[in-house]
Amino acid sequence: MSEPHSPTDETVADSGDQWDLCLYVTDRSPKCLRAIENLRRACDEYLAGHYHIEVVDLLENPRLAADDQILAVPTVVRRLPLPIRKLVGDLSDNDRLLAGLQLRPSGSTAA
Repeated sequence: MSEPHSPTDETVADSGDQWDLCLYVTDRSPKCLRAIENLRRACDEYLAGHYHIEVVDLLENPRLAADDQILAVPTVVRRLPLPIRKLVGDLSDNDRLLAGLQLRPSGSTAA
């Protein structure tokens, strides 16, 4: 489990990059709702004001899954900054989420 983020810590948002994330879900399943909440919480903490999250419900727009080659939901796709990264699951493992999307500042380690 990671330590709470200190206000004095450098965040990834300090670099000025704008993050473009797309979260693929199906309807309002509990797992998908957790993924939305967990992703928003991490972005608020580490990217404050430097991110955009598009939530795509594949039951309403199934063709959109082909663009990002989505095979499972929930899946988050980091489109920007490059390179593209994908992470599958409800994003409840904060360390895995931060590492998978490369949200940790360089040189940062989990305690």
